[in-house]
Amino acid sequence: MDASVELVLGRLRKAGVQLVLDDFGTGYSSLSHLHKLAADRVKIDQSFVRDLARSKDARAIIQAVLGIGQSLGIGVTAEGVEDELQQGFLRSYGCHEYQGYLFSRPLPADAAAAFLEAHTERAAA
Repeated sequence: MDASVELVLGRLRKAGVQLVLDDFGTGYSSLSHLHKLAADRVKIDQSFVRDLARSKDARAIIQAVLGIGQSLGIGVTAEGVEDELQQGFLRSYGCHEYQGYLFSRPLPADAAAAFLEAHTERAAA
């Protein structure tokens, strides 16, 4: 990795910024990036989540990414969770962080703040 990139990432970390690898398992995201960038979290691409009910390969990839996350001590979030069946599969594999339409559609900033406040209060109760 370029020294200037390392310097910038170091400064961001000192400021409390976390590095998240989005769409992990597709495109340019790779194990090499995970190692070199020392990511704090990875997000499993929604294509694997979408296929997990019918694809043994998608399930194996999800389980592998969760295992890597656990071994390296980094968080793993599943993207594109649209129904309770998908969430159930993911939970059974040890994934407990989800993102997707099952929870909310995209919201404007003011509505997002109200949504988070309401759900934070509910979780604390």
